[in-house]
Amino acid sequence: MNLSNISRNVTTPVVRDTLQAAIIKNVITVFLCISINYVNSTLVHTFTKHQVFNMNPRYILYIHLVINDIILLTMFTLLQVLSYIVFTLNVSFCMVLLIIAVSASINNPLTLAVMALECYVAICFPLRHTQICTVRKTYVVIGVIWMLSLFYVLLDVFIALATESVEFFHSRVFCLTEKVFRLPYRKEKREIFNIVLLVSVWFSLFYSYLRILITAQAAATDAKKARNTVLIHGFQLLLCMLTYVYNFIMEGLISLFPKALLVIHFAVSIFVHVLPRLISPVVYGLRDKTFRKYLKNDLFCTTSSDAQPQKKS
Repeated sequence: MNLSNISRNVTTPVVRDTLQAAIIKNVITVFLCISINYVNSTLVHTFTKHQVFNMNPRYILYIHLVINDIILLTMFTLLQVLSYIVFTLNVSFCMVLLIIAVSASINNPLTLAVMALECYVAICFPLRHTQICTVRKTYVVIGVIWMLSLFYVLLDVFIALATESVEFFHSRVFCLTEKVFRLPYRKEKREIFNIVLLVSVWFSLFYSYLRILITAQAAATDAKKARNTVLIHGFQLLLCMLTYVYNFIMEGLISLFPKALLVIHFAVSIFVHVLPRLISPVVYGLRDKTFRKYLKNDLFCTTSSDAQPQKKS
């Protein structure tokens, strides 16, 4: 979810849903949020409960991606519900929510890039994989990812603190980044950062995929599975990129159906911000044999005496 990409042109008209429409939309969003977060939380529980996962860098990166999805979906749902209940929020409180949401949004593509590189090392340098991809180094990389994402958003916070009046932070606004971080330079900074971020991530994915593809020519089963995994990372990145074209999707649909502004806004928001959060549990929780076996027991609160680690898919 990239909350910084909501267009001013799209959100300027103050058009409110009827009470019935508002209730239906919020019930749908909250239901999806609770359902997806339940599954994702079960993934996190399974990860922390079994040492076979929390000592493996690949699973550590994966669960970091899942936690980011939980944060993004929770922030999206919270902001939507609050926008219907109170409409405007205190600027300081809104700023805290945006810091969390935008940081988690930036974390996702960076984590996908690191996961692709881990697959590349595992297949192309199998004898050095345990030395290069250690648990300690994995947590260091996750820390660096959070530092980069927080630096991006905290820069706006510090500039706002230096340029805005005290009264502004006690005022109320509709909680969008454009309403809180109002300096004109921000649009250019965001576009430059997005380009650098996406080019770097796509380069990592393409390089990893090509190197794994060459290795897979030897018909190694693990290499072929790693190749498919990197392809899935690419698909997830495409879904992440939907947030960067959110403006264009909204403006294009509204120009075609100007009377359906509220319906379009809700449908596109669900498609862009909510449904992609289903990908991680479906792909990793069900595709990986080891995780699937433990997850089945935890998800349905059952126990299995023969739940032993199996070979990773």
